[in-house]
Amino acid sequence: MKIARFAGPGGIRVGYLDGQTIVPVAAGEGPAGLDAVLDLAMAANADPKLRPGAAGEPVPLGDARLLAPVATPASVRDFYAFEQHVRTARARRGQEMHPDWYELPVFYFSNPHAVVGPGDPVAAPPRSAELDYELEVACVLGAGADEVGLDDADLLVAGFMVMNDWSARDVQRREMQLSMGPVKGKDFATSLGPWLVTTGEFAPRGLRGVPGATMTARVNGVEYSRANLDGLWWSFAEMLAYAAEAAPVRRGDVLGSGTCGTGCILELSLVHGSEKYPYLQPGDEVELEVDGLGVLANPVAASTAAPFSPDPERVRPRLGS
Repeated sequence: MKIARFAGPGGIRVGYLDGQTIVPVAAGEGPAGLDAVLDLAMAANADPKLRPGAAGEPVPLGDARLLAPVATPASVRDFYAFEQHVRTARARRGQEMHPDWYELPVFYFSNPHAVVGPGDPVAAPPRSAELDYELEVACVLGAGADEVGLDDADLLVAGFMVMNDWSARDVQRREMQLSMGPVKGKDFATSLGPWLVTTGEFAPRGLRGVPGATMTARVNGVEYSRANLDGLWWSFAEMLAYAAEAAPVRRGDVLGSGTCGTGCILELSLVHGSEKYPYLQPGDEVELEVDGLGVLANPVAASTAAPFSPDPERVRPRLGS
């Protein structure tokens, strides 16, 4: 089942796709909308033939404004799980693969309050001239747990979405030189959508394996990236089990796969040069597509945010005084 959260006649609602129409089943505003998406996904995973009755007239897909299917998730963990992406980035810095990468499915936390949906404009943060997309797949939990084994993932994951982990590469580079980050280089926007596809539909063989799904990225209609989800070194079951090691995971948590091989401008420019793959500019259109999950498109906008400045009146402490 494909579950959409959308704005149309009657306000924001949650429904499921039936061909080229959306059948509305619940209100989609605020926390109740998140619960409605997750409840429907978990019920459909339990009964793949489930088709709830309509709570209103079906809406043509072309007449609905799709929203992020998971708005304000409980948390966003983004992993680093594609070896090709990691290996390419490290090689261009003269580094071998770190052996711990094959032992630890590492991740960072992003900003759950900066989630945007299909069609929403995205602007680079102040001080950045290197806005990048990152082509990923994300899952969302429909139930929480305090201890998670590899076989538990099939019972906890509600479904999957396309994810764009937008990155301000120049800001990120400065922050990570200070041994902190990603911080402002990442937390300004994460796109999710265009809808949530239930685990039973997208990964019917279970999450200890990885389904094959072609992943592509286009900028202004030109293909930049192409990979396959089955290139993941770490399965979603392994990612979830690691996230839950000595820590709770909760309903509404989002786990991103990390960038696929060739799945960002940074990686492409390292291999082919920045002239062929320049960073994004206002007016550009980015489309990320994953077979079975749909197309997630966002325009790039100019930033209107004011840059941070240190307080000029603050008296700084002096070491040794």
